[in-house]
Amino acid sequence: MRRREFITLLGGAAAVWPIAARAQQPAMPVIGYLSSGSANGFATRLAAFRQGLQETGYSEGHSVAIEYRWAEGHNDRLPALAAELVRRSVSVIAAIGGPAPALAAKSATAIIPIVFEMGADPVASGLVASLNRPDGNITGATSLNEEVGPKRLEILREFVVKAKTVALLVNPTNPNAEVVTRKLHAAARTLGVELHVLHASSEDDFDVVFAKMIQLRIGGLVSSNDPFFVSRSEQLVDLSLRHALPAIFQSREFAAAGGLVSYGGSVTEAHRHAGIYAGRIIKGEKPVDLPVQQGTKTELVINLKTAKALGLDVPPMLLARADEVIE
Repeated sequence: MRRREFITLLGGAAAVWPIAARAQQPAMPVIGYLSSGSANGFATRLAAFRQGLQETGYSEGHSVAIEYRWAEGHNDRLPALAAELVRRSVSVIAAIGGPAPALAAKSATAIIPIVFEMGADPVASGLVASLNRPDGNITGATSLNEEVGPKRLEILREFVVKAKTVALLVNPTNPNAEVVTRKLHAAARTLGVELHVLHASSEDDFDVVFAKMIQLRIGGLVSSNDPFFVSRSEQLVDLSLRHALPAIFQSREFAAAGGLVSYGGSVTEAHRHAGIYAGRIIKGEKPVDLPVQQGTKTELVINLKTAKALGLDVPPMLLARADEVIE
C-alpha cells in the first residue's frame, strides 16, 4: 500500500471512530415532571427540585433531561399528560403538587418509578400502604400543609378577632378537598366562628366567589392547599386586597405577592427531597427501598405593608413567631 493511500485510509477511520463512540454512549436519562400547577407559579419549587437533583450529581440539560407537563390547574388533564410521559418512556415520573398528579401517574404505569410531592397524607390518599416501606413503584416527599389547615384558621382569627364568619376557599377537583373541609369545619366550631365553604376550580370562579363573600359579609378568608391557587396567587391576592378582605394563604408566594399572611409546610424542602429521590432512582435505587420523606418545617410569613393597608394590627406574639416579615 502506498503511503498516500494509507494516510487517506487512516483519516477516514478517524472520522468514523468518533461517530461509533457517540453511538455507544448511553442516552441521557429523562425525568417526566407532571404537575397540577403552572411553570410561572412553580418557579421557586422547580429551583428546589433541581437543587435536589444536583445533590445526586445530575444537572438539567447536561446529565439529565426534564420533560414538563403542566395541567395549569385543570386536574382533569392529568391522566392524558401522564399517559404522554409513559409513552415517552421516561426514566422516572416526578408527580408534583398534591395527590391528583400522583394518582394520575400511578394509574398510568406500574413499571416506571414515580416520585410524588404533596402536602397531603399519601397513605390516606391511596398512594402507598406504608410511609416507611412504600410498595410498588412509588415513593416521595410530603410537607405539612393538610395538617396545618386548622392552624391557618387560628392565625387568621388572631388578625380578625371580632370576625364571626370566615370563608374557606377549596378546589373541588382536588382529591383532598373533602378532608380539608372536614378538618376546617371542626376547627371553626372550636373557635366559635361560622365557616362558609366556597369552591373555585377555574379563573372565572374567583370573581363569583369574592362577590359571594361580600354578600355573606365574610370577615376573613382561608385558602386551602392547592396548586391551582398557587398558580393564580397574584390574582387571588389582588382580589382579596380589592375587597379589603384579610386572607391567609398556604405558601410564601402569596405573602410575597402582597397577601396578608401565609402559613404552611416548607414546599421547597419537599421539592428538594423529591429531586434527590428522582436522582437516586435514576442511579438504580428502587422506590420500595426509599421511605416517604416527611417534612417537619413550617413557615409563617407576614406582610406588614398589607396589614397596614387593611388597617390591621399585627399581634406582637404572632410577629415574634414569624419566619419572615415583609415590610
